[in-house]
Amino acid sequence: MAIVTFFGKTVCRGNLRQRAILEQSGHTVDFHDILAENWSEDSLKPFLEALPPAEWFNKSANRVKSGEVTPDNLSAEEAMALILEDHALLRRPLMKSGGVYQIGWNPEAIDQWIGLKKDIDHGSEACHHKE
Repeated sequence: MAIVTFFGKTVCRGNLRQRAILEQSGHTVDFHDILAENWSEDSLKPFLEALPPAEWFNKSANRVKSGEVTPDNLSAEEAMALILEDHALLRRPLMKSGGVYQIGWNPEAIDQWIGLKKDIDHGSEACHHKE
């Protein structure tokens, strides 16, 4: 089983459920608060580089929902600057294990990557609380 470094929001029920799913699947989870992390462009790049900038954003973040931040209209440089300024904009969870970096909760991709227990609900990315 894998050791997964997991960056999530401590008050997000979705992130807590996702952590539990990983642990129930036999993985060891090293949980970090995504909001308290000292992110830099270099530390975020491995998680983000395979995706277009619009997919770097938490669609439930207040600034995205209000229209203040419109991810579809941002360059990679603009998106990175906003995320480094406000970590709540960053899509969750961020996970890494064995040299592989993942952003967001995609049960199919995670199952292919490290495996998930088959007889449990793998859930979604949703946080299920007001940010």
